[in-house]
Amino acid sequence: RVRRVVPSPSWAVLGVLLVVLAGVLFVAAYANAAFVPDTEHTDHDQTRVPPAVVDGGPIIGAADGKVRSYRLPARTIALTFDDGPDPTWTPEILQVLAKYDVKATFFVLGSQVARHPELVRQMSEEGHELGVHTFTHPDLANLPGWRRRLEYAQTQLAMASAAGVETSLIRFPYSSFANAIDDRDWPLVTEAGQLGYLSVLNDTDSLDWERPGADKAIANAIPPGYSGAITLWHDAGGERSQTVAALDRYIPLMKERGYRFTTVSEGMNLALAAAGVDQRVVGNSPASQADRWRGKFLVWAVRGSDGMLGLFGFLFVVVGVLTVGRTVLLFALAIRHARRRRSPDWAWGAPVTDPVSVIVPAYNEKEGIAAAVRSLAGGDHPGGIEVIVVDDGSTDGTADIADGLGLPNVRVVRKPNGGKASALNTGVALARHELIVMVDGDTILERDAVRRLVQPFADPQVGAVAGNVKVGNRKSLIAKWQHIEYVIGFNLDRRLYETLRCMSTVPGAIGAFRRQALRYAGGMSDDTLAEDTDITMAMGRAGWKVVYEEDARAWTEAPATMGQLWKQRYRWSYGTMQAMWKHRRSLFDRGASGRYTRRCLLFLSLFGVLLPLVAPVIDLLALYGLFFLDRTETVVAWLIMLVLQMVTAAVAFRLDREKLGVLWVLPLQQFVYRQLMYLVMVQSVVTALTGGRLGWQKLRRTGLEPTLTNPSP
Repeated sequence: RVRRVVPSPSWAVLGVLLVVLAGVLFVAAYANAAFVPDTEHTDHDQTRVPPAVVDGGPIIGAADGKVRSYRLPARTIALTFDDGPDPTWTPEILQVLAKYDVKATFFVLGSQVARHPELVRQMSEEGHELGVHTFTHPDLANLPGWRRRLEYAQTQLAMASAAGVETSLIRFPYSSFANAIDDRDWPLVTEAGQLGYLSVLNDTDSLDWERPGADKAIANAIPPGYSGAITLWHDAGGERSQTVAALDRYIPLMKERGYRFTTVSEGMNLALAAAGVDQRVVGNSPASQADRWRGKFLVWAVRGSDGMLGLFGFLFVVVGVLTVGRTVLLFALAIRHARRRRSPDWAWGAPVTDPVSVIVPAYNEKEGIAAAVRSLAGGDHPGGIEVIVVDDGSTDGTADIADGLGLPNVRVVRKPNGGKASALNTGVALARHELIVMVDGDTILERDAVRRLVQPFADPQVGAVAGNVKVGNRKSLIAKWQHIEYVIGFNLDRRLYETLRCMSTVPGAIGAFRRQALRYAGGMSDDTLAEDTDITMAMGRAGWKVVYEEDARAWTEAPATMGQLWKQRYRWSYGTMQAMWKHRRSLFDRGASGRYTRRCLLFLSLFGVLLPLVAPVIDLLALYGLFFLDRTETVVAWLIMLVLQMVTAAVAFRLDREKLGVLWVLPLQQFVYRQLMYLVMVQSVVTALTGGRLGWQKLRRTGLEPTLTNPSP
């Protein structure tokens, strides 16, 4: 087979992806009005507002420095609606308007237009008029001029994309009657006039946003006497069933009183004509093709960011369900497993005293091979221990160091470099005994580890036993993080997986096998970079029980730098996915093979692949929430997740008889270590999907203390 070697991670590509993601979240935050507080000002000083405006009509023009105020003619009503469109209430309001053949003016939010362009298109096609109500509904007096102009322009672009029109009408958020314009509002009116807008206020306000009831809303909207009026309603911003009900009665009521209904621009043209003014106001006009295309990009950006945020919300739920589900399973089954094993009457059967062959594959392990071999040769297993060091073409004198120890029960075998699986198979072939223990060349075993590790073989159905791997070099922060991960993510999980009969990995650091089971499973394979996972899954498919022996402890040297850790976990993650892919066809097997594979691949897929891939959503939404959502709620949600992890860690450490003091670094782990593991998983998935072949990632070792039996936390 021709296998491509996967390229190293591209930080430039990752950086570009992060920038794009940040941009998407930025657009989502902007479209949801997260950058400006949605508050109303209370200043009502009117010293700079012309009296003609304060006492004038609801339509104000301020072009060319000339201020004009207009009212609708008598018995003329213009229905106006703010804050839409809304996918629920706007269609119902449009139905009422169509029922009575009434045209209205909708002052739309640009962000809502981008989200529901089909409704704006329907409004325009049915003859209704559109006006600008800004893009995000901010208090415009709190914004700089460029932001205000951006709010107007983006709303215009959204309308151009949705309905192919532009408008000369504008209504500011929080505006009401002409006599309420104050000194903070007036510059907005004059600025809008210079930009070519007519500022539209209202004569009557239904106050439907207060949900006063249909009767009260109708009463609020009726103008005094027979005067004309621009009436204010809302088709979005909340539950608007009262608005719909009120309109269905208000329109026929006012028609019976002799009123006609117009749009704002039509009503103004009627007023101009009645005053003998030879001028016509065009509320909506065709937008240019360039603006339509620019609007399309804006709409795509808003809808894309909303979609991404919605996806993140869905993934957040997925992460929560998986995390809580895993925690419940761990608490229920892992604790049960530990209690059962520690009960006074528990026994695998008669003590196992058969001799054991320990295979140590070694490639350039000069730093730790001597300590590892001494710990193995000095084990207290009563049946005797044969240690076979298989030197796989080392170039640093590993074989000479092991041979020079002069230990009588140690054999050193030299072979050309062929990989770990080849070295293990060589050792198994040369082993004299039926019970096989495999140990990495950088691992130190406790004196009783081999004896305890083989006791489960008293059960004839047990084909393999996973030992308890501990981090031996715990002084650095990164090593402490790995220590926590080993206790929680590996050892606690193994209790769960044994209970469910779906153990996926007997660790290469310490694992025991029946020779018969190894032979039945086809021996160690180099098809994957995770030969330990591969052989474990093969044994599970063959019907052998794979169990966990917590008292068989081995101390391994964990990577001391982020770069080394990346290499190790990259190989582990990619190798695990290779093993999953290799055994995928057995999902449809009958009997023990199918049952094991379905359970094993389900748990690996959910908790080993999917959860690490989608878990970054927690951090992304936490950052998003701190900047753009309710900070208190965000912090509380994050703390709940941390408490859940702390509780899980405390349980795992108690079950593993570890001191809890090291858990002070767990919160720090969330900000650095966890993100590294996310990136490792992403890179592994990319490697798998592109068909790349990851080579063996040899790590630099410094060696553990030879007398190490129980390092301090």
